[in-house]
Amino acid sequence: MKTFNEQVYDIVAKIPYGRVATFGQIAHMVGRPRMARFVGYASNNKNSWHLPWHRVVFKDGSLCDEPYHDMQYKTLKSEGVKFNRKKQVDMEHFQWSPETDGVPMDVRDLPLVF
Repeated sequence: MKTFNEQVYDIVAKIPYGRVATFGQIAHMVGRPRMARFVGYASNNKNSWHLPWHRVVFKDGSLCDEPYHDMQYKTLKSEGVKFNRKKQVDMEHFQWSPETDGVPMDVRDLPLVF
């Protein structure tokens, strides 16, 4: 069985380009709806640097604090994500819904070819 962090990483890896998910949404998806804060802790693991953590936001659409706020904002904006005047994501239009958006394939699911 996978650890909590491994389950979180599997979900973060599948958030599609131009979409966002919340810490609470991810916690709910791994069956631990009250552990949103621990999803945030999982993002600090040096072994997860390759995942699209910039697509994970707070439930109101706000972004992480400095020093990464501007980088997260610019990266999401470059993916076509729209924001309000407070630089919060328009969650109504850009929150990922695996049920309706589908779940994209994770590159880690592809077979290794040498």
